[in-house]
Amino acid sequence: MDGQQTFWQAAWIARFALLNGLLATIELSLLSIAIGTIIGSLGGIALQYGAWPLRALLRIYVDTLRGIPVLVLILASYYGLSLAKIQISAFTAGVVALGGFCGAHVSETVRGALGSIPIGQTEAAKAIGLRPFQRLWYVIVPQALRRMVGPWVNTAVEMVKGSSLLAIIGVVELLLATKQVIARTSIVIPFYLVACLAYLLLNFAIAQAGALLERRFSYIKA
Repeated sequence: MDGQQTFWQAAWIARFALLNGLLATIELSLLSIAIGTIIGSLGGIALQYGAWPLRALLRIYVDTLRGIPVLVLILASYYGLSLAKIQISAFTAGVVALGGFCGAHVSETVRGALGSIPIGQTEAAKAIGLRPFQRLWYVIVPQALRRMVGPWVNTAVEMVKGSSLLAIIGVVELLLATKQVIARTSIVIPFYLVACLAYLLLNFAIAQAGALLERRFSYIKA
C-alpha cells in the first residue's frame, strides 16, 4: 500500500511533466504523419506516372530512406544540418527526420496501390473521354485508397513509436519525460507501464481511424 501511495503521489506531482511529454509525442507524430502523407502522396503518383528522371530521383530517395534506421536519420538530421550551418531546434530536426522517413514509406505504398489497379480501368476511363488528371482523380485514386489504408496505418503507428527515439537529441517527449520523472522518484516499473499504456492508446486510436477509413472506402469496387 505504501508503495502504491508513493507512486500515486509522485504521479500527481509529475502530472504536468508527463502530460507535456505526451502532448509533445502527439504533436511530433501528427506533424510527421501529415508531412509524410503529403510527400508520399505526391511521390507515389510521380513514381507511377512521372517522367523517368523524376522517377529515378524519387526512387533514390525512397530506397535510401527506407534502408536507413530511423535513429540514424534523426542523428543525421540534427547534427548533419548543424554541420551545414543550418540551425534548427531538436524538435524541428526530429520532424524533418520522421517526416522524410514516413514520406518514403508512404510513397511506396501509394505507388503500389496505384499500380495494382487493373489497366482496364484506365482504358475504360480513356474510352469515355476522361483526361489524365480526371482518370487519376475519379477512377484510379478512389479504387487505390482502400488498398493504401492498411499500410498507411502501419506507417503511422511506426511514427508514434519512432518519436520516442527523439529523446536521444533532447526532445522532451513522453519517453524522456518519463525517464526524468523516474530519475527524480526512483519508481521505475509503474511509470514505464503508464508510458506503455499511453503509447498503446495512441496507436489504438490510429488503428481505429484506419478501420473507419477502410469501412468508408469498402464500397468502392476495383
